Amino acid sequence: MGRMKMKLRRPQLNNISLQKKLVSIYAAALLLIIGVNAVMFFNVNTMMSSLEQIYISNLNLDQLLTSLNEVQDSMTNYLYTKSSDSLEEYYRAEQSFGNSLRMLNTRPSDDILLIAEKNIYQLSADYLKVVDEAINAKRGRDVAKYSDYYEQSEAKHDNVAAFIYSLNNDRFRQNSRDYNVLLTTLKYQEIVIVFVLAAAGILTLLIMAAVTGSIILPLQNLSEAARQVSEGNFDVALTPSEDEDEIGILSRTFSQMLTSIRNYVAQLRESLQKENAMKEKELMMESRMKDAQLKYLQAQINPHFLFNTLNAGAQLAMLERADRTAMFIDNMASFFRYNINKLSEDATLGEELKLVDNYLYILNVRFSGEIHYMNQVDEQWYQVRVPSMILQPIVENAVNYGIRDLDREKIIEISDEVCPDGSLIISVWDNGKGMTQERIREVLARESRPEGESSSSNGIGIHNVMERMELYFGTAGLVNLKSEGQDKGTEVTIRIPGGCSDGQDEQSIQSVEGADDVSDHAGGR
Repeated sequence: MGRMKMKLRRPQLNNISLQKKLVSIYAAALLLIIGVNAVMFFNVNTMMSSLEQIYISNLNLDQLLTSLNEVQDSMTNYLYTKSSDSLEEYYRAEQSFGNSLRMLNTRPSDDILLIAEKNIYQLSADYLKVVDEAINAKRGRDVAKYSDYYEQSEAKHDNVAAFIYSLNNDRFRQNSRDYNVLLTTLKYQEIVIVFVLAAAGILTLLIMAAVTGSIILPLQNLSEAARQVSEGNFDVALTPSEDEDEIGILSRTFSQMLTSIRNYVAQLRESLQKENAMKEKELMMESRMKDAQLKYLQAQINPHFLFNTLNAGAQLAMLERADRTAMFIDNMASFFRYNINKLSEDATLGEELKLVDNYLYILNVRFSGEIHYMNQVDEQWYQVRVPSMILQPIVENAVNYGIRDLDREKIIEISDEVCPDGSLIISVWDNGKGMTQERIREVLARESRPEGESSSSNGIGIHNVMERMELYFGTAGLVNLKSEGQDKGTEVTIRIPGGCSDGQDEQSIQSVEGADDVSDHAGGR
């Protein structure tokens, strides 16, 4: 039964260059203005088209009257001359007049003007019939008939012309009213256009001012910080920009430069206050004290007597065919031999995992296999070198103070994780009682004695692991604790700087002897 780990990545925001920002601003402003102008231009064109359409009806009536007169004149000319040219001219005039009549309304309507158009259409149709009769009578040389039809056509022509003239006047008055309305609307539209353009311009200026202000403000802060630094004030406070543009990069770089300068000045002052000889003496004394402590721990056990006794017990168990007892004693011998031989040396990660395997095997014999141990560390990291005795004390703390008194399933898991900087993270997780954040802070700050350094421990607790990791790798903060609270388990992580590159540089990676059966020996699933 494994534990799922979720990794969240912080999204990168504002990673746009200054050029792209400015181009985007100007493009947005330009599009806004173009869009407003396009809408206004469309509205104005629509209004102008409406204005042009107002007097088309008057023009059509004028054209209709002109065509009517041409029909009458061409008919009269033919009656007097009876030439083929005059007859052809009549037919053209008649066709033009007929085309003009098609623009009139011929449908029933309640509108007086449309009713007048219908009447004109009917009167014009009667007029054309009379004119045709006159032409036919003239062509048949019937003088009495075409004279009578001519007189009728004159009367009907005058009647139709009077109707057209009256309708044209009525149309003109109505179109004039519509023209005034449209003209007023157009003026109102002009006022609206001015206000909209002004609003669009102000909005564009506000947006540009806000964006350019966000660009100029970090530059002003950076300029002020640079001025103070030039005057010798290296403690100036500069808040680095979180943007990924040129100003953000310059701001963070300048901030990092200030930090480096301050650190350099602090180191220079410290180096002037302390002599190299004192440092070497203190380091030597510290090293000798740690050696003395380790030798003191080693002296607490008689190695030869212990190993001889355990070996004798293992041989006796084998003779009695007590295979499980022999394996138990053999694991105990391996555990104590590693404790004594490796305590003052470094070791491989595989050897450390083998020690955890032996330790948990011994505990599972004691606790009837209640501890479920999972080793998920990739064998390619087994040759990475670390200080000895860094995993077993953490596992011991997890057993004693995390899962020992649990009523539910007891789980310990060791896994690995590769960091982007090439570091290797080894995680020791248990599903036990967990830790409060205050307790975690105290342990990491070394303000109190950690639980792992109690009398029941092997004497090498988390504090010791933290110190030896710092001494071995020359950097602090390599050990960390995590817990989500009561009964939510605890995770101890150990960061091995450059561990991934060290493990991958090996030409052939051999797993530690017996590493394949770690989970089986420790009762893992």
